[in-house]
Amino acid sequence: MKVQMGVRELELGSQYLGELRDCNALMGNVQALRERMAEDGYLLIRRFHDPERVKAARRVLLENLAANGQIDTRYPLDEGVIAEGARGAFLGGAKAVTHTPEFLAVVESPEVMQFFTDFLGAPAITFNYKWLRAVGKGEFTGAHYDIVYMGRGTTNLYTVWTPLGDVPLEKGPLAILEGSHRLEKLKETYGRVDVDRDRLQGWFSNDPVEMVDKFGGRWLTTEFEAGDAIIFGMFTMHGSLNNVTNTYRLSCDTRYQRADEPADERWIGENPKGHEVHGKEALESIQEARKRWGL
Repeated sequence: MKVQMGVRELELGSQYLGELRDCNALMGNVQALRERMAEDGYLLIRRFHDPERVKAARRVLLENLAANGQIDTRYPLDEGVIAEGARGAFLGGAKAVTHTPEFLAVVESPEVMQFFTDFLGAPAITFNYKWLRAVGKGEFTGAHYDIVYMGRGTTNLYTVWTPLGDVPLEKGPLAILEGSHRLEKLKETYGRVDVDRDRLQGWFSNDPVEMVDKFGGRWLTTEFEAGDAIIFGMFTMHGSLNNVTNTYRLSCDTRYQRADEPADERWIGENPKGHEVHGKEALESIQEARKRWGL
């Protein structure tokens, strides 16, 4: 099967694109999960969330999009068909959606918080800021490390990517670059960036072939169903396939860490301030920085 990723078309099963492996057989064995995270740089967990809760959160987001004229009302709301002329939407920090009981019942459920308390070996907290997205047709996320956006606290910080509904390959699911959490030169250069402090673009590349040719490994992805989630650390290179459908890909990113370690002040508290510069001012091209780094 051919899929679109950034500026390239890739064949699933080729030297450039493979399949993520789940770790459900390890659930309940914290040490085995830690070892798998160290080995793979991610944990794909099927039915990590209650699928019915995910569907309820999905409906809240769809209702918000519909109220803003972004849903084609000729079709059932749950299909999430994009209205003519509408684009994707980023609702990061939009507490009217992200802090509804339905949404918090997914990303701050007792089960999720207990998972991280066990995995981290200490009581866990989650950032109050939630990154919520409705990805439109033709849109994708370029390859990046999360650390460049949230590196002012502990680096022992984990992202959970939760699709809000089923995400087949054509809808643009998340993809991870195999072995990227062990690329020391990348971690010592790009991985030290703070996009606000350095006024630098955050995405490292939107060419997945270039990434594989330069760093090795393959991109890994899979089809997701409601309830599935993937967890990864700050130095795991990831992006997404392109959404080539006429329906929104709905997903959220949430972050978890130990309560006794420092947290990036941009993303915590009652009203997180968010980025200071990124998304608000012109930033230096990542290509210029890559030349300096020899990457």
